[in-house]
Amino acid sequence: MDWSRSQRLQALPPYLFVEIDRAKREAVAAGRDVINLGVGDPDRPTFDFIIEAMRKAVGDPANHRYPFDEGVPEFRAAAATFMADRYGVEMDPHAEIIASIGSKEVIAHMPLAAVDPGEAVLVPRPGYPVYNSAAIFAGAEPVYLALTAGTGWLPDIDAIDDATAARAKLIYVNYPNNPTGAVADLAWYESLVDWACRHKVIVANDAAYNETYYDTPPPSIFQVPRARDVAVEFHSLSKTFNMTGWRLGWVAGNADLVSALAAVKGNCDSGQFNAVQRAGVAALGGIGRQEVLDQRALYRRRRDALCDGLASIGFDVTPPAATFYVWTPCPDGVDSMAFVRRCLLEADVVFIPGVGFGEPGEGYFRAALTVETGRIAEAVDRLSKLKW
Repeated sequence: MDWSRSQRLQALPPYLFVEIDRAKREAVAAGRDVINLGVGDPDRPTFDFIIEAMRKAVGDPANHRYPFDEGVPEFRAAAATFMADRYGVEMDPHAEIIASIGSKEVIAHMPLAAVDPGEAVLVPRPGYPVYNSAAIFAGAEPVYLALTAGTGWLPDIDAIDDATAARAKLIYVNYPNNPTGAVADLAWYESLVDWACRHKVIVANDAAYNETYYDTPPPSIFQVPRARDVAVEFHSLSKTFNMTGWRLGWVAGNADLVSALAAVKGNCDSGQFNAVQRAGVAALGGIGRQEVLDQRALYRRRRDALCDGLASIGFDVTPPAATFYVWTPCPDGVDSMAFVRRCLLEADVVFIPGVGFGEPGEGYFRAALTVETGRIAEAVDRLSKLKW
């Protein structure tokens, strides 16, 4: 018997990360030397001090049973300590923090926890595609907020009309931003929180890249005093500690919203393996270690190599202040899919097309700084031979 996909699934646009990865794998299988600047997966291994903590935790039979639903108490306490040390924000680890299986799953669960069918979810574009799919799966109506270079890739909150604000239950924001690398300052968060309090809109702040910065450390929304009334913030160990495959993060914020997310998770998953969480305690305790700091310097070198290289062959590139992404306009008159396709087919270099992050991303491409500087130089050399 043939079964069709659900209407919710059919309502989703193509997930271009998957499509680009499929094309890349086909090129690799054909024996081509592909330089992958596509999906943002760190190329360096997880730090040794975390792996050693994991080895010890895996050997402890106490960790072989079902995980703690809301997270190992020691991990939640470590997350609270991190919030206090990094941002000067005191969070109750028992009521205002839960562990998560990375940040993607709780980002996706957020509308299920707080939004009813038919209510509006404000989704930034270009932006992480999961914000849009999460709203659709919950039966909500995605309402798109266009991010542009003219506004520094920040949503123009004041431009949201009163009718839309009245229907909105939740707004996703993400700074440092994927894909643009933009950073929001504390003054912008203050205006966002003020707007959210006035209109009774939940703020879901994706802070997965807060530790991948080059100069000024990005703020937390909870450095705004009233943020605790309306916000949750998603944190991830994936990029900071090269732990994408480990799937570990946490949610901090309004106790009622955190509790609602915990209830959804309790019905959908059994939590993250306790041993991974115990390794996460070691990771958070090692945030100031030299190898972690050295990685930030590594990304700076790669950023500079790619930005300088692209500029030298005619691209109008702006170095990002944070994330390990470089967001760059395509050559004049070339759409992002056509650009990315030619780069792969003719230069064996993988990028992500800007349109994959939503229509306002058209005309741009995203490069991930996940190869060594020598490979970046090779990619630039190959691109220099393409004529547009």
